[in-house]
Amino acid sequence: MMHTEIEIVEHVQRLVRERMAGQQAGHDVDHVLRVLKSAREIQAEVGGNRFVVELAALLHDLGDAKFHNGQERSAEFAREILSQFHLNRHTIEHVATIVDTISFRKAADRSTLSLEAKIVQDADRLDALGAIGIVRTIEYGAAIGQPFYLSENMEPKQKTGIDHFDEKLFKLHDLLNTDAARRIAGQREQFMRTFLEQFRHECGETK
Repeated sequence: MMHTEIEIVEHVQRLVRERMAGQQAGHDVDHVLRVLKSAREIQAEVGGNRFVVELAALLHDLGDAKFHNGQERSAEFAREILSQFHLNRHTIEHVATIVDTISFRKAADRSTLSLEAKIVQDADRLDALGAIGIVRTIEYGAAIGQPFYLSENMEPKQKTGIDHFDEKLFKLHDLLNTDAARRIAGQREQFMRTFLEQFRHECGETK
């Protein structure tokens, strides 16, 4: 049975919801749907194959190594799911390559990424910024027993959630591929800086 691209995207979305049910640590199905939303917004501005972008956004975390004994399986699962449909091999491999190369862990050379891969990578990284980024940082810290904040005079010194902002999150803007994503990142980063300023003020660090 032949399916339209819209029907395939909807079907893949249902499968992803089912297979990622209960998955947490900031890489749950809600994260995937936010990445899909951002990817669509970026693609509408910069172009590229919307169908490939949507599929890769939906499948990019399906086989995340954190939930598969340290083994990254997203490309494998993408091929498995997409082979159910009458798609050409090039489309399936394009999607599989995207989900296999866009993560921080892979550290792929950006110059080798397709436009569609750059879009999905940007959308994924944008989800670590803004209000969602703050919540994810706090939730992740709670999950691993890391405090979000410690007074400067507390000993011994240890990593906190606040450290994560300077060590990683505020560096994301310069790692983005598209002007569209950088514009969104700038807005979200400013929100985060305002939050941290207010947080430190309430903790008595500033007057």
